[in-house]
Formats: sequence, C-alpha cells, structure tokens
Amino acid sequence: MLRIAVPNKGSLAETAAELLHEAGYVGRRDSKDLHIIDPVNDVEFFYLRPKDIATYVGSGALDVGITGRDLLRDARMPGAREIEALGFASSTFRFAAPPGRFAELADLDGARIATSYPGLVDAFLDEHGVAVDLVPLDGAVESAVRLGVADAVADVVETGTTLRQAGLEVFGPVILRSEGVLITGADEAPGTETLLRRLRGVLVARRYVLVDYDLPVARLDEATAIAPGIESPTVSPLRDPEWVAVRVQVPRAGVNQAMDALYAIGARAILVTAIHNARL
Repeated sequence: MLRIAVPNKGSLAETAAELLHEAGYVGRRDSKDLHIIDPVNDVEFFYLRPKDIATYVGSGALDVGITGRDLLRDARMPGAREIEALGFASSTFRFAAPPGRFAELADLDGARIATSYPGLVDAFLDEHGVAVDLVPLDGAVESAVRLGVADAVADVVETGTTLRQAGLEVFGPVILRSEGVLITGADEAPGTETLLRRLRGVLVARRYVLVDYDLPVARLDEATAIAPGIESPTVSPLRDPEWVAVRVQVPRAGVNQAMDALYAIGARAILVTAIHNARL
C-alpha cells in the first residue's frame, strides 16, 4: 500500500486535496482526520504539517508526499527529492533591505539576514560563497529590519507591497521559484508511477480543451498549423466529400485565439469541450 503525505492545512492543502480527488482518490471528510485508507486504490493518506512532509518522506517513514519546493529545500533532507512540479501555490523568494543598503549578493557578506526558511537561504548563500548571520523567525520577517534584529530579509515576494510598506526593496538574484511538488524518497515505492500518471492526467486536463470543428478539406494543412494537437488532429470524413470533421487538443489559455484563426480559414461549427482527465 502506497503511503502518501498530504498537507493538512495552509495554502497547499486545499489545492492538493482537489488534485488528488480529481485523480480518483478518496479524501478526508473531516479536517480533523489525520489518516485515511483508500483500499480501492491501494493507498494510505497521512495529513501532516506541510513543513514536516519532506522529513517524513526523506526518512523513509512515508513513500511520497505533496509539499512546496521551498519546504523541500528548507528541510535539507538528503533522502527526499522532487519528481514532479504540480503547477500550484507558486511563489518567489528574494532578498530585501532598506533602499540603497545593499546592491548585490556579495554585499550581504557578514550581514544579519532574517528568514523563515534558514535551510533554504543558507544553502543558497553557501552555493554563492557568501557568509552571513542567519536570524530564523517564524513569519512576519519584514519587521526584523525596522526592529533592529536584522540588516536584510529573505522572504516570499508576490507584489512587493508588504515589503515596501516596511521600507524595504528587493535586490539581488532570485533565491528560488517555488510551487507545489510531488516528492519521493531515495527509493521509488511500488505504486508511485500510477500516482504520478494520474496526477499528470489531471494537470493535462486543466491545461487543455478539446476543439471540434467542420472544415473544407482544402484548408486542412492550414488548420493543422494553427492547432497541431499533441500528436496530430483526428480527421473524419463527412457526407459531403469536400468537408471533414476535426477534433484536436488545444491549450486552454489560447483556445479563443485558435478558434478565431480556424474560423478565418473556413472552419465552422466550432465546439469546445472541457477535459476532466487524461492519459498521454
């Protein structure tokens, strides 16, 4: 039975639960449940603090888990590794300090850096040969400079509004671009490939739609250039030999532009259908 670690709360939890549900797995009915068995799919779910998931998986106590790339890197567990990016809970980690205080990464040498991710930041600075005094804090690190416990901070940056309100500006390189990821231990457990295939199917279904349309045969090459599909479109004959019916998989983000272009070359009866799941 595959043992899966799932975030029990926070920004990762709800989307991870939705992803697993769409992949056909049983979810918990009560937010207080910490352990669920799904006998049909031969898996066992453990609901844990997102920050602890890399530790459980890296130690071999659990087989796979869903967590953030930032939390995986921060844990610095040699046995835990990322096997798939899941495309949600995106965030960017940067350095910030009062305007003009630091210009580049090397300027941080010997400075005090406040962060909620000491493992992540320490590894990044070690890689770049910069020695600092880390000040570990549990959230709200943007206040650390104003209160005099740090010279700069390393934190998640979205719009930068919170940092500006604290009198800070971003500088230096990106520390990490993070998102939700699927992780596994040193040895891949049986059942991991099935889980991965299912999750990929859901991710594909979220990114693509099916487009059906009728088209004059003479314009088929042009239509294929507009919407080539994964391998190629499915083309079926119609009663009128001058026309064909076409079905193709198109990226959801560009479907309206594709429809406009297809219509312009003579496609008609253009229909778009959502994909609930897929296997490629």
